[in-house]
Amino acid sequence: MVTAAGMPVVRGTLTPERAMADLTWLRVGGPADWLFQPADEGDLRDFLAALPAEVPVFPMGVGSNLIVRDGGVPGVVIRLGRGFNGIRVEDGRVFAGAAALDAHVAKKAAEAGIDLGFLRTIPGSIGGAVRMNAGCYGSYLADVFVSARAVTRAGEAVTLTPADLGFAYRSSTVPDGMVIVEATLAGQAGDPGEIAARMAEQLARRDASQPTKARSAGSTFRNPAGFSSTGRADDVHDLKAWKLIEDAGMRGARLGGAEMSAQHANFLLNASGASAADLENLGELVRKKVLESFGISLQWEIMRVGRP
Repeated sequence: MVTAAGMPVVRGTLTPERAMADLTWLRVGGPADWLFQPADEGDLRDFLAALPAEVPVFPMGVGSNLIVRDGGVPGVVIRLGRGFNGIRVEDGRVFAGAAALDAHVAKKAAEAGIDLGFLRTIPGSIGGAVRMNAGCYGSYLADVFVSARAVTRAGEAVTLTPADLGFAYRSSTVPDGMVIVEATLAGQAGDPGEIAARMAEQLARRDASQPTKARSAGSTFRNPAGFSSTGRADDVHDLKAWKLIEDAGMRGARLGGAEMSAQHANFLLNASGASAADLENLGELVRKKVLESFGISLQWEIMRVGRP
């Protein structure tokens, strides 16, 4: 069945022209043509199976690593919520819904004596962590990933293995339109108190060095050094994006309401009513300055979507 607007009938919430700015950490961007919040996995499968193939689909997490452009997002944005944020531990493995926050997964795992502590300091949800191979302090999602359940653009449920995802530095090969709904993770066993203490130490280090209270989307650009072919944490990053940005004279640079943080040069901030164009244009200016200064082309880590 379809609605009068030609969209599939759903049990969840389907909203036309839904403002996106309040759903992203940077608080910018135009509306999505449609925002779909499925009631459960069955609702998601039925919706995608009935959705016309020509309608683009963009799965969205909590908007922590995202610039939505000022013209909005064409097609359907899918945002998972309740029903997709469960966390359970069974037989030494952690099963986390795609909407579960990385920090919550790390804490729940620690309570069970499983070390997924690197996730504690990463903003965002597990679905995004899988898609972007999130990592910090020398550990990456690829190091603990066992499998994931996902729904294809055609509405079919599939299981994804590490080989299916092609993990690399800050990236994977999840197909466009595929929606991850749950991930299975396996960390090292450890003492819950010791894991919690390490997480607290890492959190303090992060808060001391990064503008965690400002409107940002985390690291703006990837470190330019290579990554291991497996996407695991055995690489050595000789070059740091923040150092290149600083040495190019762009720490604290501003454009409109956008700013490169003075505290950490690789953090792009909505400092004062920035538009998405302000943020993206400042990022491109930084890339230009680094390229001119060092011959290195920085690659965006923040995802940018939508119409200019």
